[in-house]
Amino acid sequence: MNDKALVVIDLQNDITKNYRNIIEKVNTAILWAQSVGMHIIYIKHNNITAGTRTLKPGTKGAELVPELNVVSNNIFVKTKSNSLTSEAFRDFIKANGIDEFYIYGADATACVKSTCYNMTKAGYTVHVLSDCVTSYDLKKIDEMIAYYASKGCEVKTLDETISQATDK
Repeated sequence: MNDKALVVIDLQNDITKNYRNIIEKVNTAILWAQSVGMHIIYIKHNNITAGTRTLKPGTKGAELVPELNVVSNNIFVKTKSNSLTSEAFRDFIKANGIDEFYIYGADATACVKSTCYNMTKAGYTVHVLSDCVTSYDLKKIDEMIAYYASKGCEVKTLDETISQATDK
């Protein structure tokens, strides 16, 4: 394994159904990352707010979507938008010397946004694959792509990322 990780955020049953627009690319990205020895990490959101109806721990809605290619047991749970709030995730990063991340998933305007912001703020190298993130509001994707870039993330498509990695 190397110091890089692919991180799939919140592709769970209760998340926006727009994930179907990106699932094929996400699965392709997982296979690519696996082939180059990256750590494959899945982040799940558990909504612990009283009276919640979505992403409730222990429900079908909180499970990873069935179409997702799950190739590792590196599945971490968070209860806040920022994936780095998961102590188990932070411990895994530290134990494996990971400092570069490829981010995929949902929601581009919430958990992906918060995770990318906080990762770059913490000094990590962050790549966002523009065709592997989605949102409840697809009209906001372009705004989010610009936001990620403004916060220091490298933003490219999956094909551009694979091509760039192959050229190195």
